[in-house]
Amino acid sequence: MSEGNLFAAFGTHERWLGEALKEARLAADKGEVPVGAVIVRGGQVIGRGHNQVESLADPTAHAEILAIGAAGGHGDDWRLGDATLYVTLEPCTMCCGAILLARVGKVVFGAADPRAGAVVSTGRLLDGNPYRHSIEVVGGIAADACGALLSDFFQSRRGQSPG
Repeated sequence: MSEGNLFAAFGTHERWLGEALKEARLAADKGEVPVGAVIVRGGQVIGRGHNQVESLADPTAHAEILAIGAAGGHGDDWRLGDATLYVTLEPCTMCCGAILLARVGKVVFGAADPRAGAVVSTGRLLDGNPYRHSIEVVGGIAADACGALLSDFFQSRRGQSPG
């Protein structure tokens, strides 16, 4: 995956990242870190998720994991090679593992995560995967909106005014 293509913007991607942002806002409304994800196949959302780590008292309840679980039950095959995962924040190590296991065909993310992102920021865990399928990655779509939602959330948690 080349850096030039990695951060390119496409209208379709922005549309579906908008759906993931709706999920992220649901997480924020519950006091969860505002990350949202949707999985799209054939122009339809087949899985949705938003962070529910606190609500479910489950450290694995990340948006991507929940969306993959929902999409895996859609149709006759749990493999998601023909589907795209749209997520507002670059996936972490755990979520990259789930993406690999689910055989997701494409990952589109909004904001990079320099602290824990494992797609491009701290590692490239989706490159050269052991399941021998390629995963297309597009990053930086609606990054400002995705990043602002996270920044505002954490600023409000610290008692500071956003901006």
